[in-house]
Amino acid sequence: MTANVKGDIAPGSWNPKRDRARMVQTIVKIIFGAFAAISIFTTIGILATLIFETVAFFQEISIIRFLTETRWTPLFASKQFGIFVLISATVMIAVISVLVALPLGLLSAICLSEYATPGVRKILKPILEILAGVPTVVYGYFALLTVTPFLQTFLPNLQGFNALSAGLVLGVMITPLVASLSEDALYSVPRSLKDGAYALGATKRETVVSVILPAAVSGIVSSLILAISRAVGETMIVTLAAGANPTLGFNPFVPVMTMTAFIVQITAGDAPHGTIAYKTLFAVGMTLFLMTFALNIFSFWFVRRFREKYD
Repeated sequence: MTANVKGDIAPGSWNPKRDRARMVQTIVKIIFGAFAAISIFTTIGILATLIFETVAFFQEISIIRFLTETRWTPLFASKQFGIFVLISATVMIAVISVLVALPLGLLSAICLSEYATPGVRKILKPILEILAGVPTVVYGYFALLTVTPFLQTFLPNLQGFNALSAGLVLGVMITPLVASLSEDALYSVPRSLKDGAYALGATKRETVVSVILPAAVSGIVSSLILAISRAVGETMIVTLAAGANPTLGFNPFVPVMTMTAFIVQITAGDAPHGTIAYKTLFAVGMTLFLMTFALNIFSFWFVRRFREKYD
């Protein structure tokens, strides 16, 4: 028996008007696509500028000189363009910063994830992340006016501008990045793995070392590589604390010049536009871009290769 209810719609007769919804959906797609295109075209524009200006630089200076000369003096009468002078300083300061940030950040993450109570974690994590919001110029003055005089009390050979102070303070700056991302990776390890370890009689330390850290290693390494990329591209701390003396070597007690510090020097107006000294700006920028790009590619590969998937 079929009920004949007033207002029922006969099958096939309902034809809702979707024109307005389709029009709104099309407008939304266009707006979102436009914003996505802005970021894509901006990236393409930056890359094109770097490539064109770098090609112009290498039309005047051979890549052999760029890679083999042992001095960096593009602003002097006797010009040399040994990029490894700047790379060595950049790598040295980045390594010092990682030696500081890795133990501090990882141990902080383990403490927050596995040992701290929810109330303590709720207080400590925002305090730790406040360090990430401090302007880098403040870190630079802290390294120059506080850390360096303190280190000179027991390191008399340490000069006023040096790579050691810059690296130590840079390590403190990137510690929240390592701690926060590593803590997220540790916290995402399934509870069943921890319970299984405890059920087998493992202590908390054994569970952390043997179960949680291996399960979260891809996230921890990714946070570390991201922090290294941040350290390589840092500008103000190294400019204020490490000095501007391009020196080839790995002596952390003397002034050095990183790639970002040289870029700051050129953009401050020390080289006229269009000169070969000015074009070195883009060659150094391209080198810096390739270094960070290689780190990001490695991070992407490592995460895909060693990521653990759980149901």
